[in-house]
Amino acid sequence: MGSLGGEEGAAAARRPRILCLHGFRTSGEIMRKQVVGKWPAEVTARLDLVFADAPFPAEGKSDVEGIFDPPYYEWFQFDKSFMEYKNFDKCLNYIEELMIKEGPFDGLMGFSQGSILSGALPGLQEQGVALTRVPKIKYIIIIGGAKFQSPTVAEKAYANKIKCPSVHFLGDNDFLKTHGEKLIESYVDPFIIRHPKGHTVPRLDEKSLEIMLRFLDKIEKETALEHSSTDVDEKEMCL
Repeated sequence: MGSLGGEEGAAAARRPRILCLHGFRTSGEIMRKQVVGKWPAEVTARLDLVFADAPFPAEGKSDVEGIFDPPYYEWFQFDKSFMEYKNFDKCLNYIEELMIKEGPFDGLMGFSQGSILSGALPGLQEQGVALTRVPKIKYIIIIGGAKFQSPTVAEKAYANKIKCPSVHFLGDNDFLKTHGEKLIESYVDPFIIRHPKGHTVPRLDEKSLEIMLRFLDKIEKETALEHSSTDVDEKEMCL
């Protein structure tokens, strides 16, 4: 479990705490390198990022073999049509236990398989079929995302428009681009960052950085308001 947390003080306590879900057959450490190695500190330092490993060791060859060192993990298994999933319920339970142990978390960030999960979890939580023992997911960061294809999952995950603030990274040459566009349609007022690359965590150019900073401004204000409200409630209970 890797975290960028560790700073002391009230400001650090109010940074949104984000659970990061890595891509298929990679790892939390690999995602940390993908994100922290490419994004400037003016973005990463404003988030308390926690990078977790998926529950299942990779059952096949990883696309990042030779680029990043093993071990490699996967969140669940699926068929070629991405319509049937194996160990999906175990995956959801594993994420919930992570959030209980390492939380509370304000939001999720996902890449690839991790982003498909991240994009669906707020809706699954709203329907009461996942993450029922943890606080509501408030913020979502999607990198190379897509929607679940199985009606069994999709009908619950996207039953209603997802209202939590979200930012979606879409690559012009990403093989999941059309699926990512469809996921965006399931969100209310999403921030959208388009980049010319493929299925990857992109670097932030001037325009994408500006959009990302606006998203951070929004969620920081909401996080600060929530913490201040909680502090007031706690003080009143002590009077």
